[in-house]
Amino acid sequence: MMDSLDALALDAPKHGLTVPRSEPTAMPVTEILPDHQLLAFDAASVWQYRGLLWVLILRDLKVLYRQTALGACWAIAQPLFTVAIFTVIFGHFAKIPTDGAPYALFAGSAIILWTYFAEAVRRSATGLVTEAELIRKIYFPRLVIPLATVVSPMVDFAIALVVLLALMLGYGVVPSWHIVFAIPTLAVTAVLALGVSLWLGPVNVRFRDVKHTLPFLIQIWMYASPIVYAASIVPDSVRWVYALNPMVGLIEAFRFSILGGTAPDLFALAVSVTVASVLLLTGLIFFQRMERSFADVI
Repeated sequence: MMDSLDALALDAPKHGLTVPRSEPTAMPVTEILPDHQLLAFDAASVWQYRGLLWVLILRDLKVLYRQTALGACWAIAQPLFTVAIFTVIFGHFAKIPTDGAPYALFAGSAIILWTYFAEAVRRSATGLVTEAELIRKIYFPRLVIPLATVVSPMVDFAIALVVLLALMLGYGVVPSWHIVFAIPTLAVTAVLALGVSLWLGPVNVRFRDVKHTLPFLIQIWMYASPIVYAASIVPDSVRWVYALNPMVGLIEAFRFSILGGTAPDLFALAVSVTVASVLLLTGLIFFQRMERSFADVI
C-alpha cells in the first residue's frame, strides 16, 4: 500500500497534480545566558516552590528523631541537660555572676537561642550535599534547601522556649512585656544563620572539610558568646571588640526579653543587625554564582 502511494506521489506532476510538502516544524529554542546582575534573587520562584520547602522541613523533623527511644522528647531533654550541667559547673562551682538572675534561667535563656543558631548553621552547611540526589534529578531554586534547614530548627526552639517559661514559673519569675522583643531577636538570628549558611553550603560542596571543621568552630564561637557568663564581666577596654561578635547583641537582647534586667548594649545590637544583613546579601550573591555548578560538582 505504501509503495503504491509513493509511486503515485512521484507520478503526480505528470498528471498535473500538486503534492503538498510538509515543512519541518520549527522548534522553540531557549538560549540560557549568564545573569550579569549583581544580585538576581527571584523571590517569586522560591514562593512558587513553597510546597517543596514545606516537604523538606517536615522531612527534616521526621528524620531527626527517627529510630530514637525518646523521639521528639529530645527537644526537651537536650536543653534541660545542658542547663543542668552548666548550672552545676558554672553556677554552683565557678559562681559566675548572673546580674541577679537564677543561673538556670540565665543560662537557659541563652542556650535555647544559641542551640537554634548552631543547629541551623550545622544543618544548612551540609544540606546541599545531603540533597545531592534531589539536585541532580530535578530543577528547583537551590535556595529552598538552606531556607528549609534554617526554618526546621525553629520547632525545637519553640519547644525549648515553652520548657524555659515553665522553668521560670517554677522559680517564681514572670515574663514582662519585654518578651515581645524575643520575636525580632529570633528573626535577626535566623537571618544571621541563613547568611552564614549561604557561604558555608557552597564551600562544603567543593571542600568537604567544612563538615569536620564546623563543630570545632561552633564550639569556639559558643564560648566567645555570653552564654555561660554575662557580657558585663568583659573589661570595658575590650568591650567594643567583644561586641563585634554578632551573637553577643542577640543573646543579650533575647535574655533581656525573657528575664528583663539590664538592657542590651545598643552598639552590640547594631553590630548584630549589620553583620546579619551584610552576610545575607553577600551570601545570596555568592550562592547564586556557585549554584550553577552544584549538579556537576556535588
